Amino acid sequence: MGPSSFRSGARMRRVTTAVLAAVLTCTPLGVTVLSIGGSGPRVSSSMVLLARAKRSPTTVEEWASAGSADGAHYSPLAEISPLNVHQLRLAWVYRTGDVAPGGGDTSATSFQATPIMVERTLYFSTPFNRVIALDAETGAERWTFDPGIDRSARLRKYVTSRGVATWVDTARLPDGRCRRRILLATVDARLIALDAQTGDKCREFGDRGEIDLRLGVRNVRPEIADYRQTGPPAVIGDLLIVGSSITDNWRVDAPSGVIRAFDARNGQIRWTWEPLVGVAGDTTDGAPSIRAGAANAWGMFSVDTARNLVFVPTSSPSPDHYGAFRPGDNRHANSVVALDAATGRVVWSFQLVHHDLWDYDLAAQPALANVVRDGEHAPLIVAASKVGHLFFLRRDTGTPFFEVEERAVPRSDIAGEVPASTQPFPVRPPPLVPQRLRPGDAWGVTAVDRRWCRERIARLRSEGVFTPPSVRGTIAFPGFIGGMAWGGMAIDNPRGLLVTTTNRLAGIVTLIPKEHAPNSATSQIQLNAVGAQDGAPFAVRRDLLLSPLGLPCNAPPWGTLIAVDMASGTVRWEVPLGSMSDLTSLAEATEWGSITLGGPLVTASGLVFIGATMDRRLRAFDVTSGSPLWSAALPASAQATPMTFRATPHGRQYVVVAAGGHAVMGSALGDYVLAFALP
Repeated sequence: MGPSSFRSGARMRRVTTAVLAAVLTCTPLGVTVLSIGGSGPRVSSSMVLLARAKRSPTTVEEWASAGSADGAHYSPLAEISPLNVHQLRLAWVYRTGDVAPGGGDTSATSFQATPIMVERTLYFSTPFNRVIALDAETGAERWTFDPGIDRSARLRKYVTSRGVATWVDTARLPDGRCRRRILLATVDARLIALDAQTGDKCREFGDRGEIDLRLGVRNVRPEIADYRQTGPPAVIGDLLIVGSSITDNWRVDAPSGVIRAFDARNGQIRWTWEPLVGVAGDTTDGAPSIRAGAANAWGMFSVDTARNLVFVPTSSPSPDHYGAFRPGDNRHANSVVALDAATGRVVWSFQLVHHDLWDYDLAAQPALANVVRDGEHAPLIVAASKVGHLFFLRRDTGTPFFEVEERAVPRSDIAGEVPASTQPFPVRPPPLVPQRLRPGDAWGVTAVDRRWCRERIARLRSEGVFTPPSVRGTIAFPGFIGGMAWGGMAIDNPRGLLVTTTNRLAGIVTLIPKEHAPNSATSQIQLNAVGAQDGAPFAVRRDLLLSPLGLPCNAPPWGTLIAVDMASGTVRWEVPLGSMSDLTSLAEATEWGSITLGGPLVTASGLVFIGATMDRRLRAFDVTSGSPLWSAALPASAQATPMTFRATPHGRQYVVVAAGGHAVMGSALGDYVLAFALP
């Protein structure tokens, strides 16, 4: 399926090659302007209007939150535009030294951090939680901090960190020690406060600068490292709010998914919220009365400072694929939950998946949006799911902006398992990914491949989305890395557009009776692995549905970039995103799209910047049409979300991305931070 077969609601206009030349500009990283047909590139009419507009003010524009505090991943900068993005050049490169392929006793790495930029300094974390401060305009190193993470595989098969946060103590003098702090949450579950100027610990915070986040959490087992942090804390007022990353499918009684707020000055705990309390009746000590844990929030939170709300995306309860010990919908799991930032009280909660049996965590950061429809100005929060659904919810109440229907879904054939009889489906927007795979849908590059896939699908249970796991083996389509992943969305409020990536891969979930389960069941870190689910009568095996050639059995594209009109709930455009060219020598791989891990960035000028793909490229698209405008070859794949800033008045706009790959996904590894700017 080629790009021409995808939808586009934007009217295109041809411009002369004098405006945008379709050229190849040779740089050390192979920057390319993409010709879109005919005598030169095509651009939307908004690009022509932009050319006539006044130059945007050259004010400082910081990027103060790794995920952007509102989850919108939007910048008001417009110096880099659709008209000049072809001139974008590599400005500087920094190498961290933190990269490991794994194997033996060493953890593998995935460099997923989005840097922040405040006060002319870029701050970010490496997979092993080293914090690095760079001069934002030159890339020169200012300081580094090493928390001394155990690098052995005992910690985890692979490690990652998605960034740091910052907070300013306004009670201190402008140049005072620890007035601005850099906050780091580590993969060995510590919360650390650093002086932004020097990288030294702020000793008055917690225990000489750090807090052990495992303390006070139910069911944590430090000896197996099943409780960790992969994202930065959310900052609102004087509070630091943290969730956790909990190992999937090791045991029924996984650690608690508690959400906690700490005082940003001294580290004292201010409040806690337990997602599973009240699911099956409260107990006097505040612990849940069901035999389950997790329902944790490992993705990034969003905050609404005007309403003093924190929006928390929660995951599935433990274990992911067997729910007989946690009856009911498991309220607050697989939900977007609005918490009062001052108290931790639940203001409202909306559940995207009832009684999750598929590992359909809310991985994506919720995004704040302001939508105008029929004269109504509606402040919304948008939640994206691995199922491929977008839920537009009113920010004050959590009620749907577009209608949501409860639809009947397949039943379980496992004794004692009582899944939800219905699941929520938004009427608008439509699902952004396919949700059913039949034998006739089998795909392959050869007739042998297609026949193998068709016969494999026919042997498995496949009744559409939300088909429960089975001993026979169930197709989960989309699978556990399907739909919208942790990279989240970008919100262009002025244009009324939401931009997101999707993964379109089928998985297989097979329940294995314990008497037949292998002794070497693992923690589900690998793409194809067995989870022990200790305490349950079944272990679980999860596989990607791949042909003998190692390619998906469902038809491409396997990754897309999509824009949704937020007022109407319709898809404005969609295009394949990336390629599998780094993983296969087949020429067709360039049109198949790629698995994507990382999110988009949108700028006021009308550009979408995105890495995220398994191939080694950073790309720019026209936000109104989806037309590709520019790409740059990278030294490693960028499983991270880019950011942009202007550090000084009258300075240049920079676009920065981490390129470090993902060892488990098999993409090219590295330790690079790259900054691009106009000449």
